[in-house]
Amino acid sequence: MNDSAPHSSRSFDELVTEADEAPVEGWDFSWLEGRATEQRPSWGYQRLMSERLSRARAALDIQTGGGEVLAGVAKLPPTMVATESWPPNVDKATRLLHPQGAVVVADADEPPLPFADAAFDLVTSRHPVTVWWHEIARVLEPGGTYLSQQVGHASVFEVVEFFLGPQPEEARRDRHPDDARHSAEAAGLQVVDLRFERLRTEFHDVGAVVYFLRKVIWMVPGFTVDGYRDRLRELHALITAEGPFVAHTTRFLIEARKPSHLR
Repeated sequence: MNDSAPHSSRSFDELVTEADEAPVEGWDFSWLEGRATEQRPSWGYQRLMSERLSRARAALDIQTGGGEVLAGVAKLPPTMVATESWPPNVDKATRLLHPQGAVVVADADEPPLPFADAAFDLVTSRHPVTVWWHEIARVLEPGGTYLSQQVGHASVFEVVEFFLGPQPEEARRDRHPDDARHSAEAAGLQVVDLRFERLRTEFHDVGAVVYFLRKVIWMVPGFTVDGYRDRLRELHALITAEGPFVAHTTRFLIEARKPSHLR
């Protein structure tokens, strides 16, 4: 942000209009700097990803977004491929990753993955929207590894329920790490690491919430400023009176290996 005025002193209309006009392509959340804070998982996904990629021969990063996470890796393997479905992100990832020697493939995020069986010794994915476990198992070579940080169950549900009301138990359970373990094992993979953390998140102004919901579109499906203006105005009044709106993100790390005897 270049605006020198404190966000808390700006009007509702100023904050909401600015956030509604901000570009949301890619998976870079730097626009929220100074407006929202999120506690980070203790395991350090990008560090773990970098370590695995430095030892890989052929790797695939699924749902790479704008390529920002992969671009931060110090050393890519000789063969590095990334997939992405959203055209603006495909363009951004291509510009970012091609100079580093990675190929970006436009893919619909639906089976099958456009790669041969046993094509990769490492598959990675940060915050995938969907996980096609049997396809991951298929493109991994025997002994290969899948490493992923994923959004867990009931993540930021304080925000979700502020706009949508109380959610049913099945919605609160969706994306539970135990379900990920069962799905990985059903695809023939061996889960060698599974960690879960619940992390504090603070939104310091209503514009930060607008930007977040425009970018993470599955949180409040169909969200628009016009559609939720009254509720946004209530949120602005709440933050102005009581301080940051507090929510909790959930994250889990899963590492799964394809047994060496599988073909």
